[in-house]
Order: sequence, then C-alpha cells, then structure tokens
Amino acid sequence: MSAVIAPTREPGLLKPAVLWLLLLAPLFFSTYGFATWVTSQRDDVGSLVFGWESRMPFMAWTIVPYWSIDLLYGLSLLLPSSREELKRHALRLLTAQAIAVSCFLIWPLRFTFARPEMDGVFGWLFDVLAGFDKPFNQAPSLHIALLVVLWVCYQRHLQGLWRWLMHGWFALIGVSVLTTYQHHFIDLPTGVLAGWLCVWLWPLDRPSPLKNARVTADPARLRLALRYGLGAAAFFVPAFALGGAWLWLIWPAVAVLWVALNYLVFGADGFQKRAEGRLSPAVRWLLAPYLAAAWINSRWWTRKHPQADQVADNVWLGRIPTPMELKDSPFNGMLDLCAEMSMDSTGIAYRALPVLDLTAPSAEQCLKAARMIENLRQQGPLLVCCALGYSRSASAVAAWLLHTGRAASVDAAIVQIQRARPHVVLHPAHRRALERLSTNTRNDHDQ
Repeated sequence: MSAVIAPTREPGLLKPAVLWLLLLAPLFFSTYGFATWVTSQRDDVGSLVFGWESRMPFMAWTIVPYWSIDLLYGLSLLLPSSREELKRHALRLLTAQAIAVSCFLIWPLRFTFARPEMDGVFGWLFDVLAGFDKPFNQAPSLHIALLVVLWVCYQRHLQGLWRWLMHGWFALIGVSVLTTYQHHFIDLPTGVLAGWLCVWLWPLDRPSPLKNARVTADPARLRLALRYGLGAAAFFVPAFALGGAWLWLIWPAVAVLWVALNYLVFGADGFQKRAEGRLSPAVRWLLAPYLAAAWINSRWWTRKHPQADQVADNVWLGRIPTPMELKDSPFNGMLDLCAEMSMDSTGIAYRALPVLDLTAPSAEQCLKAARMIENLRQQGPLLVCCALGYSRSASAVAAWLLHTGRAASVDAAIVQIQRARPHVVLHPAHRRALERLSTNTRNDHDQ
C-alpha cells in the first residue's frame, strides 16, 4: 500500500480558526435558543412518531457520545489545511444551523417520550442538556446535520486506525440521538439530508454551485426541468398524504427535484462530477434513488448492444462501462460526456466533459471534445462514452470527425457514425451545434 501524503498546511491558520469559532459558537446557542423559545410559545406543535419507536431502549451512557459532538465541532476548525478549506467547512456548519433553525420555526415537531429519572454523572449531563435543549426542535436533527459535516471533515484528515476509530465513534453519535431520547426517527434521515446539502453547497474542489446559478433559457432544459419537477411532485404527494412508510418517498422526491433544479439552474455542474470520474459523495447520497434508476435505464436500453463500436482510427463509441467491463476492454483512454453517472477511471487516461442527459453539447463543448479525442487517441484505443453511447458521445465523435477533416459535412459525419453504431440518435439541437462547429472549422481553414 502506498503511503498517504498529507496535504501541505498553510501557516497561520490558528487565528482564523479561533475567529470562526468565536462567530459560530454564539450564533449556534443564540439561534437555537431563539427557535426553542418561539416554538415553546405555540400550542399547535405536533409530533411524528412511528409505532416501533416505543421499543427503542434508553441507554443513559450514550449521553457521552451525544455530548462529544460539541468538542468535535470545535476541534474540527483546527483540521483544515488551507484558509479556503477552513472557510468552506465553517460555511457548511453555518448553513446547517440556518437550515435546521429555519425548519424548526416553519415546521416544529415535539419529542414525546418521557425520559427516566437518573442520577450520577449521566444524570448531571442530562440535566445540563435539559437546561438548554427543549423537546420542540426535531426535524431535521441539527445534531445529525452537523454530524454529517464533521464526518466529512474528519474523514478527510484522519488515516489508518484513527479513521476507523472515528467512523465507529461517529456512528455511535448518530445512534445516540435515539437512545438518549432526544429525537424521533424522522429527525435522522432529514438531518442527513440537510447535512449533505451543506456539503454539496460548499464543495472543496470547485466553486459553490450558487456562484454560477442562473435560470436557463434553453427550451429543452426547461421542458426537462418541468418533467422532473412533476415527477418529484408525484413522489411528494403520496409521501405527505399517506404518511407512515410512504414518507420514504421523500428521498426519491428530493432526488428528482434536485435533478429538475440541475436542468433549470445549476446545469451539469450540479452533479459535481470530479476529474477522476466519480460524482461527489454529497451527490451520491442525495441523488441515490435517481442515480440507481439512471444506471438501470442505461443498462436496459443497451442490453441488446452492450459493446462499444469502432468509428475510425482508434476511436470507439459506446455506453459508460462498469469497472469490470473496462478492465476487460482494450481501451487506453476514455472521454466521458455523462454528467449523471460515476466512472472508475483507474488505470486509463481519462477526461470528463459532463453534459446533461437528453441535451445537446454546445458548439464550444463539441470543439473541446474534438480536441480531447484527437489528443487521447494518440495513446491507443479510445472510448468516447455517455450513458447509452447514442447521443452526447455521438455528438463528440461527430465533432472530432468534422474538426479533423475525416468528414466533409455534418451529414457525412452522422452517416459514418451510424454505420458503425446504428442506434445513434442526433436531434436538430445536436445538428445545430455541429453545423456551427463545421462552419467555424471551415472558416479557420480558409484563413
């Protein structure tokens, strides 16, 4: 096993870490206390409890891991190795606070179980907690939202045995919110959702998705956003109307709604595909139901033609492969145009150019793809892929054929691709992007 190289640490991080703590700690207690006070004045605070929760054991000793999150919260600000990482981590903590407190004020819930009488150290810890924490603010659990944020931070900076110990202790903290009779079950998955939302909003490897967020003017994206929005509503309605186990539909509802927002506002960047091909952990958690459906869909539509097809000169066109398929393939390189599916690119020359499903790459993206293909194919057989290998990746290969003079026109490029892979489908939007690329290429050659 190769040694893990720790990131170089910027000097002078102690002062900004302390300043962030001096901001976050008072804000935490003041806003949480305010939400508790406001909710305590209301007489319409309900509860959401599953029947099986009455059998949940009370374990007084788990108040220790429950309380330990406060210490871990403070220490976490000392872990980041750069000012930018520290800022992003602090913003995650701050955002978790804002989301949870807002939900407590808009949709308060009450904890309903009576806690047994206790004495000794555990009893004292519960008494201190009761002096501040009241049984009104439940979903999403701020404890769990912060736990997700802290878990991501500590996992990034701990290795070996310390990382495994951290995983065990953090899992115990997660369970403790139930065994200390602080939360009902509904608070946990909603807290996880809030925590991953914070991680997604403030990634470490790219600007926040909020920075470039803008409503699209592309009619195709608007139509798809509407369809996914209606799909999200189809999950939300039975979840809230029927309750009980139907509440689990909130997860696919949120996932599909998130996809709608990617089409409407965030674009392909909303899937946060990394340079090595994997989606960010936040996206893999938040969009898991959608991602599973997308994977099944890609396998279903290509079940009769799973193999890639050679188009010309070391360039192949196909669906995104599994790690096993890639291992058994002849490819030395890959250009991946799929925004919504993860890829394990270990052992090959890999480039990602994410494009939203069922949309056409722009002329600029086509040109970029053409140049990437020409560069990568020099290293051996190259797979150009997307979910099915029928549209986005076909556009990229067509762009390469045009850009390198292997096809004299868009129609000629499409015919050449369809001869190799008959199920390729390029719509008018794909053709328009390729026509613009072809025109620009001819103009460049004329000059």
